[in-house]
Amino acid sequence: MSDAAMRWQLAGEDGQTSLLEPPGGAVSPRRDLPSVEYLHVQAKRIISAVPPRSRMPFRYTINAYRGCTHACTYCFARPTHVFLGLDGGRDFERRIVVKVNAVERLRAELADPRWTGEHIAMGTNTDPYQPAEGRYRLTRGLVEALGAAGNPFSILTKSSMILRDLDVLQAAAARTAVRVNLSIGTLDEEAWRLSEPGTPPPARRLEAVRRLNEAGIECGVLVAPVLPGLSDGPGVVERTVAACLDAGAASVSAILLHLRPGVRELYMPWLEDVRPDLLDRYAELYARPGGYAPKADQEALTRRVHAAIERHPRPARPGRSWRTGLSAQAARGLPSAPRGGVTPLAAVPAQPALFP
Repeated sequence: MSDAAMRWQLAGEDGQTSLLEPPGGAVSPRRDLPSVEYLHVQAKRIISAVPPRSRMPFRYTINAYRGCTHACTYCFARPTHVFLGLDGGRDFERRIVVKVNAVERLRAELADPRWTGEHIAMGTNTDPYQPAEGRYRLTRGLVEALGAAGNPFSILTKSSMILRDLDVLQAAAARTAVRVNLSIGTLDEEAWRLSEPGTPPPARRLEAVRRLNEAGIECGVLVAPVLPGLSDGPGVVERTVAACLDAGAASVSAILLHLRPGVRELYMPWLEDVRPDLLDRYAELYARPGGYAPKADQEALTRRVHAAIERHPRPARPGRSWRTGLSAQAARGLPSAPRGGVTPLAAVPAQPALFP
């Protein structure tokens, strides 16, 4: 069996046909561009339980794709490609696993009497609106299925492609709790081009934040990761926060870069190539085995974002309150934001730098 089929069968190998091939047709990897390969698989399940030890504030997730052509240098999901017999470097960016039966599986799992309708997060591993979604439209189908079932869900993405699905998002929001967060790590042009070469420009993502909120889809912003020495300069974080608030973001959260094992080994050689002057700083910041920067640095970022929010006039939001950057379902159990709209870091130990 192919190396990409370690956890799933390649579409067609078990007698099932791909969503994208004629019935009975043989299925093989698709190549839209000379350097990108799409590996079709049939997922055995599509709703995944989050390990109990995880720091995530949700229990279930869906990922229709594995690997991502956004090619973010710091992506925490890169090591997951190794589980498939691929590498977390170029394979992660150029060999994209597509779970072609994702929508059918979701409908079946939502209809299972054992499913209790808990919140489902999308975009927790790789981006559900990465370029492959333009062809496969799996995320759109998943949103339709969740909406039809009245199952609450949230989406995290770096892509303005989500605007294509405003109609199904609005239909779902009329039936259940829907939350979107756009990831906008920085407005700095150089830092963006260096670290996120395959993503839409930050200005387009800000426009998506504006349009989603205007359409009644509550959308916040995750300013993450903030990259030491690249996107944390004087005023850089503050300008990003202000732009997000100007765009009508329902929330703003910021998280400092985390270099988990498997990511560090890819990120540091890249950093040595583009900014060798930062190597000593990173060696000091990320000396701990877990890959987190020191708590003092995380709290310093918290204070900067807090101050930027407090200084900035907030646009009127009729009928809405400022909350944490998580959906009401996902944030279950977190403390409510105090008057003034800021959830202190100390109150949310599992989520660094959460802000409403």
